[in-house]
Amino acid sequence: MSMCMPGPGTAAGWLLSGQLNAFGVFSFVPGSRGTDQFAAPNMFMLDGGRALGTRQFLNLELMGTTELWTYPGHGYPELLQVGEERADGEPFIDAQHPHSSPVMGLTLSDTVRLGAASTLKLFFAPRGESTDGPVAYMHRKSARDDPDAPLGHHVGQDVGHISSTVLGAALDLAPLTLEASVFNGTEPSPTRVDLPIGALDSEALRVSYALTPGDRVMASLASVRQSDPDYPGASSATRQSASLYDHLVLSSGDAIDHTFIIGSITRHPTGTTLTSFLDEVVLQSGRSEVWGRIEVLQRLASELEIPLGDKRWVSALTVGYTYWPASVAGLRLGLGSSLTVDVLPSDWAAAYGNRAPLTARLIVQIRGAGQVQK
Repeated sequence: MSMCMPGPGTAAGWLLSGQLNAFGVFSFVPGSRGTDQFAAPNMFMLDGGRALGTRQFLNLELMGTTELWTYPGHGYPELLQVGEERADGEPFIDAQHPHSSPVMGLTLSDTVRLGAASTLKLFFAPRGESTDGPVAYMHRKSARDDPDAPLGHHVGQDVGHISSTVLGAALDLAPLTLEASVFNGTEPSPTRVDLPIGALDSEALRVSYALTPGDRVMASLASVRQSDPDYPGASSATRQSASLYDHLVLSSGDAIDHTFIIGSITRHPTGTTLTSFLDEVVLQSGRSEVWGRIEVLQRLASELEIPLGDKRWVSALTVGYTYWPASVAGLRLGLGSSLTVDVLPSDWAAAYGNRAPLTARLIVQIRGAGQVQK
C-alpha cells in the first residue's frame, strides 16, 4: 500500500506522493430491498517519506475518505452486502458501510535495507492494515473501475485493511515477502470520527511470492478477537485467505489485470465457517476499459434478516465498461456503467421479489496519482 516506493537508497530530501480514486454512482436497485440512490465511494492517499543515508527510509502515510458524508444514511446500496452497524445501532444490510472518515488509515514505517535485494519494514498504525487478507479491493488494479465493495469483504477477504492499533513487520527477501502483525480485533465503527488506541489482542501472518514482476501469489492466516451480534456466544475468529494476481500485456498493446481470491472465516467457539470466492478482471484497450467480477459465497439468513434457512450459497456477476475521454492536471475523468445480477437460493427469493435481481449503475470516476522530490 505504501506509495513512496523507492525506499532505502532514495536521494536525500523528501519524497511526497498523492493518489485519488473517487466515484459518483447513481444506482438503480430493484425490489423491496432496493432503492434508486446516489452515493460517492472515494479514497485518497497522501504520503511523505525521507531517506536517512543509503539504508534507511522513514515514511508517513495517510489514507482518507469522505464516505461518511457522501453515502446515504443506510449505506451504499448493494444487494446481499452486510457488515458493521449504522449510527442508530441497526446493521447495514443490502448496503456497504462507509469507511472510517476522514482517516481510513495512518501508518508510520521505517524500512531498512538488509542486502542488495532484501529489506525489513517496521510499522505502527493507530488505524491501518493488518497483515491478513488479499490486497484490499480499493488497491487492486483489477478492481480500479469498480465502485462496489466485494460481497466477500467480511468473509475472510480484505476487511483487515482497516484495523485499529496495528504493530507489524514485513521482511522482503525478493521474490518472497513475509509479513506479521498484532492488532486490535474490534473493527472501527464506520459512523464515528475517531482514532482510538486499543489492546493488541489479535495476530496475523501473510506470505507472498512474486512469480514474475507482474504475477504473484499470496496466503494469510489471522486469529482475531472479536464479537458479532450475528454469532451469539462467539468471541474470536480465524480468517484465512489465498489469492493470485496476474498482469498480462498483449501483443496489441492492450493489458489485462486479473485477481482470484479464496477467503474464509470461522467463528469460535461455535465453529461456524463461511467461505467466499472472487474472480475479477479488467481489460484496457486505448481509452476503454472493460471489467467484471464474479463472486460465490456463503451468507447466513440471520445476516440478511431472512426468516427462512440457515447458511446458503449466493452469487453475483458484474460486468462494466469505463471510457476515459480526458486528462487534466494529472487527473483522469472516466464515464461508465455496470450491471450486476445476484443469484439467490429459491427460499430467499421472496424476500427480494426475484431470485435473480438486476442492479444497474451509472458511474463517473476521477483518478490520478503523482509524486515530487524535494
